[in-house]
Amino acid sequence: MAEKRDYYEVLGVDKNADADTLKKAYRQLAKKYHPDVNPGDKEAEAKFKEASEAYAVLSDPEKRQKYDQFGHAAFENGGGGYDGGFDFSGMDFSDIFGDLFGDLFGGGRARGSRNGPQRGSNIRTSVRMTFEEAVFGCKKEVELNVKEICKTCNGSGAKPGTTPETCPKCGGKGQVVFRQQSFFGVVQNVQTCPECGGSGKIIKERCSDCRGSGYVSMRKRYEVEFPAGVDNGQCKRMAGLGEPGRNGGPRGDALVEAVVAPHPIFQRQDMNIFSTVPLSYAIAALGGEIVIDTVDGPVTYEVKAGTTTDTQIRLRGKGVPSLRDSKTRGDHYVTFVIQTPSKLSAKAKELLRQFDEETGSSLTAAERFRAQRNAGSDNGEAAPKKTKKKKGLFS
Repeated sequence: MAEKRDYYEVLGVDKNADADTLKKAYRQLAKKYHPDVNPGDKEAEAKFKEASEAYAVLSDPEKRQKYDQFGHAAFENGGGGYDGGFDFSGMDFSDIFGDLFGDLFGGGRARGSRNGPQRGSNIRTSVRMTFEEAVFGCKKEVELNVKEICKTCNGSGAKPGTTPETCPKCGGKGQVVFRQQSFFGVVQNVQTCPECGGSGKIIKERCSDCRGSGYVSMRKRYEVEFPAGVDNGQCKRMAGLGEPGRNGGPRGDALVEAVVAPHPIFQRQDMNIFSTVPLSYAIAALGGEIVIDTVDGPVTYEVKAGTTTDTQIRLRGKGVPSLRDSKTRGDHYVTFVIQTPSKLSAKAKELLRQFDEETGSSLTAAERFRAQRNAGSDNGEAAPKKTKKKKGLFS
């Protein structure tokens, strides 16, 4: 027979490990080596049994004391071991395996009493708004499907003249205990009562108006106030307009999402606004006042002479207000782009030619180059040699 490993080594814990550390270590091993996760894997099954035996001993203060004193010999005479059939009948693994089975199969034991007060679920809807409405805040009307207490049965769900009865399966507790055969014996577990769904009550004759739910759905309109600076995707919470709670629990909330339409000129980034403004060549060269659109309306700005394209300026305090303090605002960043005219009159073209002559004659630069080259050739001078391109990888 193979020599048994130290229980602390099996669980991978220190000898001074407390109960929570032991439970956490065993739970991780049980999830990893559970036979339902590793069907047909004999090695995983053996490790699962080994870990279960180690936890069964170390989680019991009396057994752990004996093990610390005598080691495996403390359980040899009739005590067994996982090679000799360790006795797990007195162990309660429900706390661990209720959680474990829930992780593996999506079910598992109920955490705490399911027939206690439970908060209702939240509901969600959305509303559209313009860019400016998001910047400065707005009021919007939304229509919600709200569940109100049924007036016919006063929320009991039972037909008038009758009352809900105590669930016979769980005795009104909302939970049922079941036993499950495992590799280390019978494990006791707890789950929500399938008959009453955890409420502890059974309705034999249901209310015809609410069909036993105790609530009727009604479409209602509400005015929602969004603060200045709300951004796309952010939600306004309307407390208490969500799904009803269970067993006296509070209602959930309604979450109204802001869907902000894009703007043809402005782009937003956090509290700042960005836009592009075209400049005429005359303004860029000579400077002068221009009109810039902002969310607050048009403003004038003095452009400096010699401004180049992609120059960016900042308009302080013309951005988006802070959600925390509407008096604090971001900035508006404007990028200038020099606009080239595409249609010119004959007079405008002539004026541009005159302007070009005064500023370097760029229009005739190529013509002057050819004239100089031809003049050098007539005087017997060698014409400028053409530079031969080297062949590259993509030549």
